[in-house]
Amino acid sequence: MTPNPNPQVFLFLSQILGKKILDANGRKCGRVLDLVISVAELYPLVMGVLYRPPGGNTPQRLPWNRVREIRDILSIDVLQEGDDAEGTLKEGELLLKESLLDKQIVDTHGAKILRVNDLHLLRVNSSLRLVHVDVGLRGLMRRVGLERATEKFFQWFFDYQLTDNLIPWRVVQPLSSPDLLRLKISQDRMAQLHPADLADIIEELDINKRTEVFQALDVETAAEALEETDPKIQVHLIENLHPAKASDIIEEMSPSEAADLLGDLPKEKADGILKEMEQEIADDVKELLVHPEEEAGGLMTTSFPVFPPPTTVKEALNFLRQEAENLDIIYYLYVADDQGHLLGVASLRDLLMANPEALLADLMESRIVSVGVDEEKEEIADIFAKYAFKAIPVVDGQRHLKGVITFRNLLEVVAPQLGK
Repeated sequence: MTPNPNPQVFLFLSQILGKKILDANGRKCGRVLDLVISVAELYPLVMGVLYRPPGGNTPQRLPWNRVREIRDILSIDVLQEGDDAEGTLKEGELLLKESLLDKQIVDTHGAKILRVNDLHLLRVNSSLRLVHVDVGLRGLMRRVGLERATEKFFQWFFDYQLTDNLIPWRVVQPLSSPDLLRLKISQDRMAQLHPADLADIIEELDINKRTEVFQALDVETAAEALEETDPKIQVHLIENLHPAKASDIIEEMSPSEAADLLGDLPKEKADGILKEMEQEIADDVKELLVHPEEEAGGLMTTSFPVFPPPTTVKEALNFLRQEAENLDIIYYLYVADDQGHLLGVASLRDLLMANPEALLADLMESRIVSVGVDEEKEEIADIFAKYAFKAIPVVDGQRHLKGVITFRNLLEVVAPQLGK
């Protein structure tokens, strides 16, 4: 039988740490303290071994290409001049034990925080890569030398076979340090989470780690997660940001969410953020801030589609295609005259079924259910329940269209445990 030219061997970090290091002449070089990896690749490559030489106090770094074999000992080539160097890290490198073992990570596939009990490595020929993190009981028992005893106990007492609980590194987001969080590959993983899942993860972390994770996110992802986060935590996260950075994030939020958040901040901090925001967005938010949070004016958003009566269906749909990502509501379109008086409403479904050249004036429903800017939350809730609308327009005493209340915005006030 022809031997496999690319033998593959799986190892755990716990099986390598502490091993004696002997060179080809049998000289004792020390014991393994840690492994150095480069996180630039999808499955990080081990670049070196950190060890402490006999009688030495300063850890040394050995290039991984000097390692010949891993058994009961770590066999290496005879060290050459320049191989034995202080254990400093280069950009994009980290120490496996120090940075990951016993640390928290996010399983971005399952959207939950877990603790790393061991690390699973794959050796192919001379290279060694990190492929999985072990978050199971078996990994913890392996670390303390009780793996076999625990397996026998579970088999005898519960008739259960203890298995590894391995998570692929490609779906793992480490939380060990701000530098690691800011790596592009890590940011991409966090950005793939649903904002509600990301908000749950942020809320589970301690205060310091929560701030590190939030500040490592890109502006758009941070804004989406912030909208889903508990209001008290929102305040804490924004208070720790420079006004310019905070304004970039808040500008990406819906006007109503932004107004709620700024209204909870100390006035000096809120004013500083508003000054940094784009003038048009800041004006929209300021308009919402003057209304009590539990009245229609405080619940509404000003980010919704409104058109003059002569607009055609084709023109309206083209507008929605271009601006949908910037609007809080797209399933209702509102029709108003030049003075801003509300004339009618049409649904997105109406537009999709209509002739592209039809006018909104002919398509709109002129029998409009609306609320005044001072309407209380209880009355608004009754209207939502009666008509089963997804959103309700808000008007002033002269029937000027001031904003729109979505059902979700109402829910956040009436039943906050369900709204977020």
